[in-house]
Amino acid sequence: MQKIVRTIALAYNNLPRPHRVMLGSLTVVTLAVAVWRPSVYHPEHTPIAKNVELESNQVRSLAPEASEPIDVEQPTPDDDIPQDELDQKVAGEEGVHEYVVSTGDTLSSILTQYGIEMSDITLLSSQNRDLRNLKIGQQLSWTLNDAGDLQRLTWEISRRETRTYERVGNGFKESKETLKGEWRNSVLSGQLNGSFVSSASAAGLNRAEINAVTKALQWQLDFRKLRKGDQFAVLMSREEFDGKSEQSQLLGVRMRSGGKDYYAIRAEDGKFYDRQGSGLARGFMRFPTMKQFRISSNFNPRRLNPVTGRVAPHRGVDFSMPVGTPVLAVGDGEVVAAKYGSDTGNYVAIRHGRQYTTRYMHLKKALVKPGQKIKRGDRIGLSGNTGRSTGPHLHYELWTNQQAVNPVTAKLPRSEGLSGKDRSDYLAQVKEVVPQLQLD
Repeated sequence: MQKIVRTIALAYNNLPRPHRVMLGSLTVVTLAVAVWRPSVYHPEHTPIAKNVELESNQVRSLAPEASEPIDVEQPTPDDDIPQDELDQKVAGEEGVHEYVVSTGDTLSSILTQYGIEMSDITLLSSQNRDLRNLKIGQQLSWTLNDAGDLQRLTWEISRRETRTYERVGNGFKESKETLKGEWRNSVLSGQLNGSFVSSASAAGLNRAEINAVTKALQWQLDFRKLRKGDQFAVLMSREEFDGKSEQSQLLGVRMRSGGKDYYAIRAEDGKFYDRQGSGLARGFMRFPTMKQFRISSNFNPRRLNPVTGRVAPHRGVDFSMPVGTPVLAVGDGEVVAAKYGSDTGNYVAIRHGRQYTTRYMHLKKALVKPGQKIKRGDRIGLSGNTGRSTGPHLHYELWTNQQAVNPVTAKLPRSEGLSGKDRSDYLAQVKEVVPQLQLD
C-alpha cells in the first residue's frame, strides 16, 4: 500500500503545475459530493398530513448534532398571543394542567410531553402502582413549582372517586376522596345578549362549565363571532352534596348560530363527537415541513444556557434547515401574529380552535397576515436565520391550554370518528341526549 501511495505521489509531482491544480480541484469536488447530503424540498408535491407517533428509535434519529444551529436563549416574541375572556382560567386553577386519558396513554407518556422529569414520574408510579392502570376517559390534573418539579397530581378515577398525590419530602403522599352526593342532569339554555361568557353565566353555568363548552365546540365555532340572538342549550350532569353542587360534567351542547345547529356530545372516552359519531377535532401534522429535518435543539423546559449557565427553558424544537425552505401550518386555524421580533426574527403564531397555538420563528419571510384563515399544510413562511439565531433553522412551538408541550412527542388532535361497538353505543346515547337539548 505504501508503494502505491509513493508511486501516485511521484506521478502527481511530475505533472505540470496547471495539471496539478486541476487534478486537486477535481479531487476536492468529488469528495464534497460524496459526503454531502442535500436537504431537497419538492414544492410540486402535495403535503401528506399524517399524525405520526414516533417510536423511541425514530426520536433518537432526530437527535441534535453539536455542529448545528441552536437558540442560545429561548426566543421570546415582543408581544403575547392576543387573549380574550374565554382564555381566562378558573379562579384558583391558573397553574393547573389538565389531560384526558386516551388510547395508548401511560402516566409516563402523558407527563414527559410537558417536560416533567422522568425521575419524578418514576418515583410517583413506583410508590403508587395503581397509576399504571389508567383508563380511557379518566382525567389527570397536576401542578408544578417554579422550578418545574411536580408538586401535586390529581387522578379522577370516576365521577365519585378522586385520588390526589401530594409531594411530601422525597415522596408523594396519596389521599382518596369518595363523594356520596346525588348526580342530577339539568339543561341550561339561553340566548346571546353580549358575550358568550356573560350570556352563559346568566343561564346558570359556572366558569369551569363555560370552559368545557367552548372546548367541546372549539373546532366548529369561533365564539368571538357569535351574534346577539344566537341560542344555546347545555346538558350538564351535576353532583349535589348537602344542597351544593360539588362537581359537574358536560354531557352535550347545542349551539344555533346563523340559522345552523352545531352539536358536541360526550362519549365514554371523554371526547366529543357530532351526532353521527364523527370526530370534531382537526388533525395536526407532526412536523411543520414537508420532510423531516434534523433537530438541532430539543424541547427542554430545564435547559441551561450554554453561555450563562443559568436555567433558560427551551419551549420549542429547533430544526436545522436551509434558508428558504417552505414552512407549513400544522393544522387549520387563524393567524394571530405575523411580525418581526428582536429575538424571534420574523415569526408567525397560529391559533387552532381554543385549545392549541403554534409558533414559527426565525423566518426569512412570513407569507401570511394576522386574521388570515389557513388550512393544514398551507405555506405560512420561508425558513431563515433572522433575529437572535446562530445559523439557519426553524424554532417551532406547540402550546396546549397556554402550556408549552414537546412538539415531537405531544398527543396531537385526531379527526377520526368512532367505529364498531363504540359507535353503536354512542349513537344510542345521542338518541337520549339530543332531544333534551331544546332551545328557548
